[in-house]
Amino acid sequence: MAVKLRLTRMGSKKKPYYRIVVADSRSPRDGRIIEQIGAYNPISKGDNIVDLDEEKALEWLQNGAKPSDTVRDILSKKGVMERYHNAKYGK
Repeated sequence: MAVKLRLTRMGSKKKPYYRIVVADSRSPRDGRIIEQIGAYNPISKGDNIVDLDEEKALEWLQNGAKPSDTVRDILSKKGVMERYHNAKYGK
């Protein structure tokens, strides 16, 4: 089973917000998920754009989950990808 970290769309028309979820790569975008690890609100102004459980994200990455491009950018801005890289290569 291939596991991905990706976004699911929530909210009403023209007012989206997204949940950062762990899901099987074969399930549809808004389909069944394994675990919710955060939220992303692109419309919000200020520092409340991303709410993320960094420990769970790091744990899923270490267990082999592949992030989508957008989620990879979000994790990079939060510093999770750097921590993952350092843990993986022992720096």
